[in-house]
Amino acid sequence: MTSQAVCRRSVLTWAVALPLAAGLPARATAAETSMRYTMTAFTTGSEHDLYVYESSDATAFELVRGRAYRPPTGVMRDPSVFRHGDGAYYLAYTPSGSGNSIGFARSTDRVSWTHLYDYPMPVPRIEACWAPEWFVDVDGRVSVLVSLGDGCRFTPYLITATDAALRSWTAPAPLAGLVPAPLDLLAIGYIDTTLVRVEDRYYAFVKNESTKFIELAVASNPLGPYTFLGVGDWAGWGAPREGQSLVPLPEGGWRVYFDAYTEGKYFYSDSHDQFRTWTAPTELPGLSGTIRHATVFPEGSS
Repeated sequence: MTSQAVCRRSVLTWAVALPLAAGLPARATAAETSMRYTMTAFTTGSEHDLYVYESSDATAFELVRGRAYRPPTGVMRDPSVFRHGDGAYYLAYTPSGSGNSIGFARSTDRVSWTHLYDYPMPVPRIEACWAPEWFVDVDGRVSVLVSLGDGCRFTPYLITATDAALRSWTAPAPLAGLVPAPLDLLAIGYIDTTLVRVEDRYYAFVKNESTKFIELAVASNPLGPYTFLGVGDWAGWGAPREGQSLVPLPEGGWRVYFDAYTEGKYFYSDSHDQFRTWTAPTELPGLSGTIRHATVFPEGSS
């Protein structure tokens, strides 16, 4: 989601902990691994409905079901999906542009979804609660990253499930190093945080709401403190960009998808040197100009 003004008081990333979480070897070949990439998104035509797509190559996505889920109230923006230990798929999403809650739904087949509940964030003075993103660590702990706005600035927070049914959560904790400085009046903060773990380091891809670039920070703990590795147009993706989603590729590289929302386009870009350099952005075939803020979840079996 995109903020339209600073201090607008009335309305203000599952991440892949591979190779363990998705069952994908660190450097499997295409012949050794059968992959399915599930994409969830809302569209330019509807911010109330979930659209589900799938692909075997992370590039050509086909529609599984349009309007697969509509929440009982509010909207269905910024959907993020992962598959839990019970075999079911769980969805987290933004149910309101100016609320303090995130929504949850569950499905056994990615096609038919049941609303679970809306979860209000127990943080004072929250006016926006955007872009929940799943993160599953290598020890199996299930967390959600969420961007919380107080009317002036956004800060990424992390909550971690304390029960297998994903009904109880730890108190929201801000990600150290990604909290905007109180005296920096130009710092709007960071949204759309996507977290991936590579070996013993946590890489946070965040949208800088001041500059509209997707930036990269790293830490040795999911809660930080984070140090920035790439700021501004470090990756050559341009701006404004948002809604980034990271997936590992079978040959050992990584792919990022992101929303060029002012252009009405959707792009992807690849890295094969652990996020240092990236290929030129390429439009996602068939879906560029249709989807908004998608998240891609890979499943593999060797």
